Amino acid sequence: MRREEETSGHGKEILGQVGRMRKELARVRAELASQTVEASAGEGAFRVVASGVRECRSVTISSDLVAGGSAKLVGDPVLLAVNQAIRDSRLLSARRLGPITGTAGPGESIR
Repeated sequence: MRREEETSGHGKEILGQVGRMRKELARVRAELASQTVEASAGEGAFRVVASGVRECRSVTISSDLVAGGSAKLVGDPVLLAVNQAIRDSRLLSARRLGPITGTAGPGESIR
């Protein structure tokens, strides 16, 4: 009978830990939604801002480029900047959520 009580107590402890982890994940995800990363291309002529939940928030293109140029010349660097912002957003998310979930971020090891 004593063993069943210990198992029951252990189960409650695990459920408590899971509940705390879920709350912490929700808190960090909410923070990530308000945090941003920024990437640029074309020597700063193109700037992209993305949230920590991988949403593109803004794209800024230098007015000098829009006035004089080809869509291809403008489009390629924007694509580079958007993709870099998404990669940076992924890294931000991994760094913030990794300690909670026990997963390593890119280039890191779990201790």
